[in-house]
Amino acid sequence: MTTDTSNLNIENKNVQTAPGVTLSEQQNTVVGSVLDLFAGRPSLRKLALWRDDATFTDPITIAQGRDKYAAQWYGLQSAFSEIERLHHQVTDAGNPILMDLKTRYVVKGIGKETTIESVVAIHTDDQGKISKVEDKWNGKLPDGAIANVSAGRQTSKLILFTNNMTGLPTSQCCHGPKVNQRAEE
Repeated sequence: MTTDTSNLNIENKNVQTAPGVTLSEQQNTVVGSVLDLFAGRPSLRKLALWRDDATFTDPITIAQGRDKYAAQWYGLQSAFSEIERLHHQVTDAGNPILMDLKTRYVVKGIGKETTIESVVAIHTDDQGKISKVEDKWNGKLPDGAIANVSAGRQTSKLILFTNNMTGLPTSQCCHGPKVNQRAEE
């Protein structure tokens, strides 16, 4: 990986692994940065670990390309007042790197909380850059209708997600402030 990892400001440096699983320094950096993203702590430096044409998928989204997956990560701060990682453990250090993740989310403005358990698959290319991240809720991605997300539709996707969590109509959900996308100092 050509990116200098010393100034990424990765908060999740203590990556938990299952017995017998060992990560290289490069893999540890990638996993730590992805954990930061899931915690709602994106930065341009962390996203530099991703290929321009990388893809993020979860049960409601396919975000392909830098503008779309960046919107996905920055959008978490707009939709949720709290994001708490309850558990993570890397279960496979191959390609993809597999990780169990349990996260608690609190919807901004209404305080509704939910916990999502995921299997996260982090795919990397030959240079160690992230080419795809799959967030499989309850270990699965749906077979059919996953929407391709654009930056303009990202807020709608987050509202749809929070409405599914809360049962509220769209007009009562997700009125948080815009998130500034800026490089960390």
